[in-house]
Amino acid sequence: MTEQHPQPQASHTTLAEEAGGDVSWAAPTPLRPLDATVTVPGSKSLSNRYLILAALSSQTVTIRGLLRSRDTSLMIQALEQLGVDIEGESSSSTTVRITPPRETRRVEGAPRFRGNVTIFCGLAGTVMRFLPALALFADGTVRFDGDPQAYERPMKPILDGLEQLGATVQYHGRTGFLPFSVTPPEVIAHDEVSIDSSASSQFISGLLLAASSLPRGLRLHHTASALPSLPHINMTVADIAKAGGHVAVDESAHVWKVEHHALQLPRSVTVEPDLSNAAPFLGAALLAQGSVRIPFWPKATTQPGGLLPSILERIGGSVDFPEEGGVRFCRVRSDGTIHGLGDFDLEAAGELAPSIAALLTFADSETAMMGIAHLRGHETNRLAAMVREIRRVGGRAVETEDGVVIRPVEASRLHGETIRSYHDHRMATFGAMLGLRIGGIQVENIETTGKTLPDFVAMWRNMLSYGHENTKSE
Repeated sequence: MTEQHPQPQASHTTLAEEAGGDVSWAAPTPLRPLDATVTVPGSKSLSNRYLILAALSSQTVTIRGLLRSRDTSLMIQALEQLGVDIEGESSSSTTVRITPPRETRRVEGAPRFRGNVTIFCGLAGTVMRFLPALALFADGTVRFDGDPQAYERPMKPILDGLEQLGATVQYHGRTGFLPFSVTPPEVIAHDEVSIDSSASSQFISGLLLAASSLPRGLRLHHTASALPSLPHINMTVADIAKAGGHVAVDESAHVWKVEHHALQLPRSVTVEPDLSNAAPFLGAALLAQGSVRIPFWPKATTQPGGLLPSILERIGGSVDFPEEGGVRFCRVRSDGTIHGLGDFDLEAAGELAPSIAALLTFADSETAMMGIAHLRGHETNRLAAMVREIRRVGGRAVETEDGVVIRPVEASRLHGETIRSYHDHRMATFGAMLGLRIGGIQVENIETTGKTLPDFVAMWRNMLSYGHENTKSE
């Protein structure tokens, strides 16, 4: 394992320059062990996949439990620009009705989307990497733009795939990055695509979501050996099946074969809670001691966050799944003991890394989190960001080729500092977690949690004040 010093993103901006937000938030420390119930909003990953599959369906779909956050708002706005009718758009409404465009192209079953529009992606990976494939079915060129930080997120694999299918891609800045335009072909005559998706599983998912509507289906080949976040791809495959599509998967060869098929999600679907967003709250039980419960925890899930309970148990928490009034909970209890994990492969659930890193900052032994090199291409270079912020508070961490090593330190070495969020929601919640054990922690730009947790600050304070919510119904 080769250790590396934390480096700035390979971009025009350094980590320090990315750290936004002029007003810092004082992370609260607990006055006593926790005994809280926290209801987590719907999964962003499922919400945005369902929105796209509903737009590709032939009839109206009602989505319940939809996450209302910046990322899902950007997806809704983008689909409306493409001609999709969406009702129930108030910022507080978690139930929406999606009616796909009525007009269809020459390709049976493929909605005809409105072209000659500009889609603003913000910093949302699921928007910038899922929607370009829908431009194949547009009646004109679709331009994509986003936040300045989004200009650093790699895009080339999905766009290479669209070019292989006959689309024309024009870059309006650096090749392989936002902003760019996609012009659909007159006829989609190809059905084979080969791309390197080692930087993000979202490139595979973006092509798979649109593949059923291609006239000849799609044979998609991932050309590299490493493939991060395979559970997210499996989630996409399961969601396509829910909409009536069929994907044959050969994981050993990294090949997905999608049949041409008209899609139709069930007329009513419900989004599961975001299990990865449960990580800071369940992790708080280990940091502050006591008990935290998350209601509506599914018995089976395609979310990578489904791995969280087993990880927390290995770190030192006691985990069970009680049921009350027909509601299933995930409950974590702890006396504050936190163990290191040794060599720990987190490739399947890299999005949990910042929350796990916050816990391991206080562990009694070393952990090498591996298989997460792709986190360098997220909202920020998360590997460098985690190392830098752990060191900022007096902890010991180093960046490696494919992960981060976190080593134990005496509690007396840890001290309050201002934690930078780098416009990254998971780094902001990472800072809040550190504040449960380190006094004087401030978090820059806590508002960035609105990407997936619009009410994070209120939820966090409610947890610390023993919040118990009504969980009899969703």
